[in-house]
Amino acid sequence: MNPQLFDTVLVANRGEIAVRIIRTLRTLGIKSVAVYSDADAGALHVSLADTAVRIGAAPAHESYLNIDAVINACKVSGAQAVHPGYGFLSENVDFARALEAAGITFIGPPVHSINLMGDKIRSKNHVQSHQVPVVPGIAEPGLTDEQLLAAASEVGFPLLIKPSAGGGGKGMFAVESLEDLPESLASARRTALNAFGDDTLFLERLVRNPRHIEVQILADSHGNTVHLFERECSLQRRHQKVIEEAPAPLFENLAQGAQIRERIGAAAVAAAISVGYVGAGTVEFLVSDENPDEFFFMEMNTRLQVEHPVTEEVVRLKGQKLDLVAWQVRIAAGQALDFSQEDTSLEGHAIEARLYAEDPASGFLPSVGTILKVREPQGIRVDSSLRDGLEISAHYDPMLAKLIAWAPDRAAALKSLDQALERSVVLGVLTNNEYLRLLLADEDVLAGKLDTNLIERTMDRFVFRTPGPRELALAAHLAYRQLPATATPWGARDGWRAQRHHAITQYFDDGQALVETRLKPTTEGTQVTIADEEFSVTEYGTDIQINQERTLIVHAFAPDETLWLNESGFSAAVRKVPREELLERQLATLAKQSGHYSPDVLSPMPGTVISVQVSDGQQVVAGQVLAIVEAMKMEHQLLAPADGVVSLSALKAGDTVKAQQVIASVEPSEVKEQEHSA
Repeated sequence: MNPQLFDTVLVANRGEIAVRIIRTLRTLGIKSVAVYSDADAGALHVSLADTAVRIGAAPAHESYLNIDAVINACKVSGAQAVHPGYGFLSENVDFARALEAAGITFIGPPVHSINLMGDKIRSKNHVQSHQVPVVPGIAEPGLTDEQLLAAASEVGFPLLIKPSAGGGGKGMFAVESLEDLPESLASARRTALNAFGDDTLFLERLVRNPRHIEVQILADSHGNTVHLFERECSLQRRHQKVIEEAPAPLFENLAQGAQIRERIGAAAVAAAISVGYVGAGTVEFLVSDENPDEFFFMEMNTRLQVEHPVTEEVVRLKGQKLDLVAWQVRIAAGQALDFSQEDTSLEGHAIEARLYAEDPASGFLPSVGTILKVREPQGIRVDSSLRDGLEISAHYDPMLAKLIAWAPDRAAALKSLDQALERSVVLGVLTNNEYLRLLLADEDVLAGKLDTNLIERTMDRFVFRTPGPRELALAAHLAYRQLPATATPWGARDGWRAQRHHAITQYFDDGQALVETRLKPTTEGTQVTIADEEFSVTEYGTDIQINQERTLIVHAFAPDETLWLNESGFSAAVRKVPREELLERQLATLAKQSGHYSPDVLSPMPGTVISVQVSDGQQVVAGQVLAIVEAMKMEHQLLAPADGVVSLSALKAGDTVKAQQVIASVEPSEVKEQEHSA
């Protein structure tokens, strides 16, 4: 062990970033301490660490955001330093102060830097005084909604509402007109307060179709500050990055790109030096696609970024690869950078894709459940905490893993990443894997014509694959194979009847409808009929042949008889419907046909009620917001299905709900009118 470094470091985070930090600590010869909530008792980071300490219940505010619990974990484990990862307490100035008071080293910047750069209003005004260009707007502490409304016309539309605290795009709203501003301000304040405990807002002029370029900074406590070139993070959905790459295609495709890279790097270094920054940080800029020579400071993230691996893959220090986490630890221990700006260089191109637990075909709704099977691709870097049996809950961010591809040039890196996604298997929750492949194949992405609104514009182009008759035939075959085969004729699974074989009927829910399948065993496999279409299914080891088409399909059954399938990166779930549920569905269909109406409004996913917008007995109109549920840091509005009178369940803000739980019921107006007429 290097005597200049720490003996024991606690990792105050979870998921893939905790795993990534623990592995670097191991290479440095440092003992690692994991912390975990009740929901993460079986998580990978817990088993990889040298020791682990429970810090609370599943909700983040009772565990990963509980400063006292983390400090106590440091004391009981003997940790001399804390690495916060990103998110949670990584930019929390109170946490940094509490560590300082306890005599524990914070592997991050000084309190002064966090305090100044952690507030977007202060940071914007500060860097502007140091000749760093900023976006026009109004940024003052404590602005009320009335003051923001009064200033909006001078800022100009379209404009962007931004919370002063936090990051990750949460609480940011684009507003096109003054009429839309009051409702957006209310939503932005609510989101900022829930996510960051601070609802301070400011306004900026919205730069249409900008590029998001950020510069990696490293600074030590001996006065040395360098930049490690830039990343382009323009592919975003709802201000949340999806795909990141380094170096920026914008600069690579411009004749003056090298000069702009030098200027933006110098601006980032100036911003860091102006606050006495120490450690690893990122300075983010908006760059106009129409005028790339013009760039504006957005914010400085005083922590490690999710997308830091692409920088590690392309930056060379005196010809050697970079480990940003190792440098964070060395700097926190008081070591100086052993290289200068002239020692840094770029080699090749790297692209990172974030794998999320979400359903793109259903508006990117979060997906929760138990991981049944994981197969991570070989040949590229994968930062992941996935393992078979892992529980994915609604309490935390939906990111599951990051896939990072490096190649000598951008085209080869894109191809490598797409092939890796094709080989990736995650069964048990829905993921955005297929969506990532569609995005990487988009003509604008391939050409490097990126901007922060590209994903929003391209969504209508993408057609998501859904389970069809082919997948349902496979489900019938695999479900039949699961049936017990007993020694008596009555328990046999071959469908035998006197004088003839009877087809085995099974029903499946493909997420859209109930589908009937009829199956007969054959000498080589099964023959499945769906409507009037027939499929022959045969297994050859790990391959499955469907109607003479042979393919590799990975599958797994959940305890509720849901069959999860993966083929070339496409995943789907089809559930076998038991007899009891089948009867209930048939009765419900009969009731609906007889004129009965189901007025229930259901939560589409497990989550937390953050707002109830109406009162019991209130008259509502179709499409009116009744309540808002948050899951995996995303808000979901629950709307009235028709005009009528609402009846609320006994729920209030802060209550947790299950998937398909009744939130409210709306009795249609016409029903009331008919009762009154009678």
